[in-house]
Amino acid sequence: MKTFLRMEKIIILDFGSQTTQLIGRRLRELNEYCEILPFNKFPDQTDDIKGVILSGSPYSVYDPVAFKIDLNSILRRFPVLGICYGAQLMVHESGGKVESAGSREYGRANLSFIKNDDALLNDIPSGSQIWMSHGDSITLLPDNFQKIASTDNVELAAFKIDDELTWGVQFHPEVFHTLDGIQILDNFLNICGCSRNWSPASFIETTVANLKEQLKNDKVVLGLSGGVDSSVAAVLLHRAIGKNLTCIFVDHGLLRKNEFENVMRDYEHLGLNVKGVNVKERFYKALAGVSDPEKKRKIIGSGFIDVFDEEAHKIKNVKWLAQGTIYPDIIESLSITGTTIKSHHNVGGLPEKMNLKLCEPLRLLFKDEVRKVGTELGMMHHLIKRQPFPGPGLAVRILGDITPEKVRILQDADDIFINGLREWNLYDKVWQAGVILLPVQSVGVMGDERTYENAVALRAVTSTDAMTADWAQLPYDFLAKMSNEIINKVKGVNRVVYDISSKPPATIEWE
Repeated sequence: MKTFLRMEKIIILDFGSQTTQLIGRRLRELNEYCEILPFNKFPDQTDDIKGVILSGSPYSVYDPVAFKIDLNSILRRFPVLGICYGAQLMVHESGGKVESAGSREYGRANLSFIKNDDALLNDIPSGSQIWMSHGDSITLLPDNFQKIASTDNVELAAFKIDDELTWGVQFHPEVFHTLDGIQILDNFLNICGCSRNWSPASFIETTVANLKEQLKNDKVVLGLSGGVDSSVAAVLLHRAIGKNLTCIFVDHGLLRKNEFENVMRDYEHLGLNVKGVNVKERFYKALAGVSDPEKKRKIIGSGFIDVFDEEAHKIKNVKWLAQGTIYPDIIESLSITGTTIKSHHNVGGLPEKMNLKLCEPLRLLFKDEVRKVGTELGMMHHLIKRQPFPGPGLAVRILGDITPEKVRILQDADDIFINGLREWNLYDKVWQAGVILLPVQSVGVMGDERTYENAVALRAVTSTDAMTADWAQLPYDFLAKMSNEIINKVKGVNRVVYDISSKPPATIEWE
């Protein structure tokens, strides 16, 4: 989305570090707006840039394929903080030495020397714990570089360039294990003269104004999923353009029990113009006999595009397609060379097929920020805190082929489990939960009769970003109650198991 109202920002140049997004999250926590860009995509418009951070990288600075930039285009123009590779790159390009450390320096360390009057290290105590993660080390600083911090094993843990607002650190202030890392980043923002005006309220004000300018009187369609991202995007757009927004909510028959009706009621409460489309039988027919999970996903994705296209064309003069794409999607969809490596469009292919322009009002927000914006917008708690749910819905939680009867069994079991989590005040403590219908039948006994019915697996995980996840250690008495209720109330189930696999090596979803 083009920015019409500009705000001050920190630019983070990404050289491929696994923690680059974390740098951005930390700055946002400090109420400063920032943008993460590929290392070779520094913006031409620089009036609103307050400072620059150079990230880490998997490469060595002396590697022939290492990512490099002309530092003269940045240094002395802006305050600069180089982190790990970013620090080593400045040393290497200025005539200093960066050499292999012999063995990888990884893990906790403590600052044994700190130049107390240095602005970057203001209020950082001697002995402060930091986190190292590098295979190379700076062994010689250029003449105009000054050491400002050391550890027992790394003499040149941090430096400043004389007569410049330029610093480098060989540790990672953005990670949790650097205990005073947030203070270091806070100090850097002070050095940059940042006003710290980034907040959910300021985002809403700026975004609504930008949407009004961008969309004017044009009509917009948005595909609602019932999830957090699309719901917040819809409310923002509604605030900006009102009745010119039409939301389309497709029921493909693979939603949770009563979810279509519940979500439609929630959206009515929000005052949104929502068109619900029930196409269950169409999807069941297309999925009949299909067991391969990737084929199921493609059938559902293609079917959704067709239905959405049909419904959108019933609305006259639509010019825009809105989506709930968020910032991690944008970052992950580009390699650091700018090449698209993964498509994250919620309705991939639709903009081209329908000849529509794309509007993504949340494209600069992290997931936790989307929830904060939703709260600021006055949205209901259960909408904002809704757990992630797979795009193909229950199709990827039914292992094997899909039938209406299997959907009914899974919906009933899942409804008991999710409502149980809420009743026991466990729902908000779990990142994601659901039930999986297994392609397994087992022997059981109910009353005096022998049964041969389905087994289901309960799945609940804790996580912060879904990149890694651990199985949720739910109370035994809760699990016992869930098992008992599902077996007693869901016709067709006589066995319940609990998945205690973590990611990795397992994944959150089974398909």
